[in-house]
Amino acid sequence: MSEYSKSLINSLIKNVKEYPRFSKEEIEKFCWMAVHEHKHGVLPSEYDIREIDEDLYLELLQEFKSNIH
Repeated sequence: MSEYSKSLINSLIKNVKEYPRFSKEEIEKFCWMAVHEHKHGVLPSEYDIREIDEDLYLELLQEFKSNIH
């Protein structure tokens, strides 16, 4: 069972799709950005090394990949 609510995952998926220059080929990068923004309240800077919620990232990535065609 998911540790995170479906509404949170759906909200993050929506955010990912709205990022400028969103690309399905870089889904890992955009999912990481969304989880970073969720945790820290801002998008990452170029050399941002703050930790993210790895479990949330993996769940978001899995959900995103299972729903993309």
